[in-house]
This record gives sequence, structure tokens and C-alpha cells, in this order.
Amino acid sequence: MKGIRKLADHLGLSIGTVSRALNGKHDVNEETRQRVLKAAEAYGYVANQAGRSLRKGATGIIGFMMETGHDVTGQGGTFFMRVFDGVQTVLARHKLDLVVLLCSSEEDPDDYLRRNVARGFADGIILSATRRRDHRFEILHRADIPFITLGRSLTDVGQPSFDLDFEGIAHASIDRLVARGHRNIAISRPPGEINLGYVFEDSCREALARHGLTLEPRNVFRTLPNESGGYQLARELLSRADRPTACVLVNEATVVGFYHGLEEAGMKPGKDIAVIGQFSPQAQFLSPQLTCFRHSLRDLGVALAETLLSTMPAFADHYPDTTRRQLWPMTFVDGESDGVMIER
Repeated sequence: MKGIRKLADHLGLSIGTVSRALNGKHDVNEETRQRVLKAAEAYGYVANQAGRSLRKGATGIIGFMMETGHDVTGQGGTFFMRVFDGVQTVLARHKLDLVVLLCSSEEDPDDYLRRNVARGFADGIILSATRRRDHRFEILHRADIPFITLGRSLTDVGQPSFDLDFEGIAHASIDRLVARGHRNIAISRPPGEINLGYVFEDSCREALARHGLTLEPRNVFRTLPNESGGYQLARELLSRADRPTACVLVNEATVVGFYHGLEEAGMKPGKDIAVIGQFSPQAQFLSPQLTCFRHSLRDLGVALAETLLSTMPAFADHYPDTTRRQLWPMTFVDGESDGVMIER
């Protein structure tokens, strides 16, 4: 059975009474409510969600926009799945649903977002893959749609934002490597306009400068965020006569490919070259154990969702003390891949 009118006719009740019973209104007696609910279940009543959303002025949906394509997300799907789990945990408290908005790497992200905004698809948006300058912030701000970003940008409309502490990774990694005698240090960052690459590179440059060292342009590798990118990085780095003695990789997916490239060349992390990276479920099986930074992505998802809801009038009272902007902390994991400097 589809449609509230048919359900009401079957029960011999008014549409208004059936609607109030289905929505848990207090002015319907319990006997009538149970009668309506049992009939709805027995006859397969399906609510018209579009009509309900129109009446309420809300969709009950939170959108999470991310870009797809092997060169964009690579093998990093587990990263987002862990974040999604935390986000949906919060949304479920309020009977909201998370819908992932997948923008192809072949489509302009601004156009994709404009199309979804025009459809009135979601009550709030979480943006990822933030660019150095990101017009999506302005699109959502002008449309008066609540949003939060997973990542930062030079574009700023006062929106809440969370990001991984790439500055902390850079400074802690460089300090550790310099203390172990390394001076010729390379870094791997994503290509293109993704802002985290700029943040990480600038922070590594600042960290080296504190030690009187320079980040040489030839030691900055723009690497695709996937295993293939890590493998190509290893081949390129090892082909150099003045190859670096250490490398810091900011993307979790590149680490596995980097290890494979070193192994194929007969090189061992921690012995022939020092390696520091980010933890991933795959990285825990690498040998030698990866020296890395670990973070709770599920908890990050929880924080993203709670902060977004705190900006929405219908839910703000539930989250009065959220932090609007935060660099998500990392836990350092002492491994074996960044062994002491070996004189060559």
C-alpha cells in the first residue's frame, strides 16, 4: 500500500489522524496509534518522503562531498570509510542519513556542487579534498547551507573546519630525522591544488630551516595518493646519484607502494633509507614496522558531524560546546623504518 489516503480509507480514519499517529503526536490516543501502526506495517505503507520533507522544510540528509578517481583517492577508501562510520553514528541519534556525493575527477567540483545545491538535496554538507583556493565555500555560503570542511583553504567564509595536523607531522618527523643525523631529506606530497600538500611542504621547509637546513626543490616529490604513486616515488628517488637518506610520506596509501619499490631494488627501510609515514590498516603488516603517525578517524567523523549539527538551529541545543576549528591530533608510533643515519 502506498499513500496515506489509502491507509486512512482502509482504517476509516481521517488523513490528519493517521498522519499524527504515524508521527507520534500526543493528541492521538494510544489505542488508535497502535491500530494505525499495525495497519501500516501489515499493508506495507510507504511514507511519501519527498512530501514530508517539503512540509518540514528539511530533507533529513547530510551530504559528504568527495572526489573519485584512482588518481584522486587511490586506495584510500578505508580512510573515508572510517570517517563515515563516525559521522553516521552521530546522525543516527537524530534519524538523519549520510549520503556520499561522489564527484568524478573528470568533472569540475564547483559545477557538481552547484547542481546539488540547486536540487535542495541536503540540509548540510561536509566538504573534503579542500583546495588552496576553494570556490565551493562561497557557493554554500551564498546558498545559506550549513557546512563544515575536512581540510583548510585560503578561502574562508567563517565556516567550521577540521583538518589533520600536517604541521605536527612535518615538524616531529624532521626533528626526529635531523636528530638521527639526516641532512638530505625528501618529502612526498600530493600533486595539484589540494591544500594539505602546501601546508605539509611549507611546514617541512620551516622545520628544516630551524636546523639551518634547506628543503631542496629536487627533494619535493609530488606523488599520486595511491600505491602506484608510492612505487613510482621509490623508483625515482633511488635513481638519483645524490639520493636522499630519508623520506617523509604524508599520504597513507603511498607507503605500501614505496615499500614495494624499495624491496624490488634490494633496499630496506630503516637500513638503507629512513622512512616516516602515516598509519593505515595495510601499513600494520609492513616489515620492518613503519614509524608513523596514527589518528582516530572514527572520532574525527564524530567531531565533524557534531560540529556541523551545532550550526543548524534544529540540533544546536544538543551540541552547545563544540569546537568550530581544530587540527586533529596524531599519535606517534615508534617503528623500525627510520633507523639511525648510516654514513655512505
